[in-house]
Amino acid sequence: MTASIGRRRRRGLARFLVAGPLLTAGALTGVPAAHAAADDIRINEVVTTGDVNDSIELYNKGTATIDVSGWILKDDDNGSKYKIASGTTLAPGTYRAFDVHGTFGLGSGDKARLYLADGTTPVDSFAWSEHSAPSWSRCPDGTGAFGAAALTLGAPNDCGTGGGTTPVTWPGSSTVATADASGVFGEDLSGLYQEGGVLWGAQNSGRLWRLVRDGSGGWTPDTTAGWSSGKTLRFPGGSGSPDSEGVAFTGSGSAGGAFVASERDGDASGTSRLSVLKYDVTAGGSTLTSVREWNLTSDLPSTGSNLGFEGITWIPDSYLSGAGFKDATTGSVYDPARYGAHSGGVFFVGVEGTGTIHGYVLADSGAYTRVASLSSGMAGVMELQWEPQAARLWAVCDDTCDGRHRTLKVDASGAFTVSAVYDRPGGMPDYNNEGFAPAGSDECVAGSKPVYWSDDSNDGGHALRKGTITC
Repeated sequence: MTASIGRRRRRGLARFLVAGPLLTAGALTGVPAAHAAADDIRINEVVTTGDVNDSIELYNKGTATIDVSGWILKDDDNGSKYKIASGTTLAPGTYRAFDVHGTFGLGSGDKARLYLADGTTPVDSFAWSEHSAPSWSRCPDGTGAFGAAALTLGAPNDCGTGGGTTPVTWPGSSTVATADASGVFGEDLSGLYQEGGVLWGAQNSGRLWRLVRDGSGGWTPDTTAGWSSGKTLRFPGGSGSPDSEGVAFTGSGSAGGAFVASERDGDASGTSRLSVLKYDVTAGGSTLTSVREWNLTSDLPSTGSNLGFEGITWIPDSYLSGAGFKDATTGSVYDPARYGAHSGGVFFVGVEGTGTIHGYVLADSGAYTRVASLSSGMAGVMELQWEPQAARLWAVCDDTCDGRHRTLKVDASGAFTVSAVYDRPGGMPDYNNEGFAPAGSDECVAGSKPVYWSDDSNDGGHALRKGTITC
């Protein structure tokens, strides 16, 4: 995302609605005695964006598991019907979000209505007169009134009462310093990844940087093997200019290739192309041509061409299986063996326009399987980083969300849920930071280690800054 356009648009996205819109909720009436327990199922959160990511979350506020198979979701049109899949149950205190945009759209003045499987017996409803920005949420969950809040589909609503969603002070020093020389990168430096003594950087103009330490705590372009000005990236076949937003590596490091998240081809900038591209970074020359593309566009809700993939990270199979991570395609604990030859882990990609994180097994053959879709709880995701030392997934937002960072961990149910929300460091202005890279455990000294950010806007002539986080 180019900074000149992005900052103005994102600040607009970040404004929550605080007053004015009509909000009404209705409860079950006239339900047969056999279905009385259904009154414990509440519409708990509604997300509308005006074009995509129209979702309705249900919550079980009761004490018994309820089978909601075949229940019907509608908007204000009786002809619009989303049927909940067979075998769907809600245990007490659990949340389940349904992406309804493929069946009907939720407008700026609309309703979300829930019916039993007969399609005529109402269970709950909610009406509004403004699009969510980004969420309409009940506070407290299941019982309270609806209001504007952060997006938390599949997790407790952000009611400002704790539970891992109230921002706390940055877990490190408040001091932030520049980590590059002036005027090196210009605008559009985005995703980062630290691999020991190398910092990799993806730039939106279809360029990948290999940076080495400058001797004073910062980074400078590698001047060997054609890396002095970064290397130009191309799609397979050598054509096109990927809008490279994020970069990640597997457990094999650079020897296993660089995986770049791209939201479009810069030569066709008005069309989404949500892709993960693999590059052999050991190749010579000043241009790298992708050796594999996983084009995921058709598998995901449509998004604006400049609102697609921003962040990417890789989490090893060994951790996910050991943590009991639940595979959304099977409903069971993730079993990497069922996916054949792949990278030995799952790639997680973050979508700027929706704040959603999707997990994919990318097969060596070029096939792919989506094994997770989850909310970051933020209006947008600009960076993702897996930190193995702390077993946490970082989801980072830029000035859209005042530079907040969230961490997610696999909980007892096998899902990634928000474990903490951090304000940006006190010494960091509200920059358009789209990249974030914590150092490895080998750099931990006295309980603290370095972390780096990339500023897409190149404020003050600097694109890289450094700080610390606790180990």
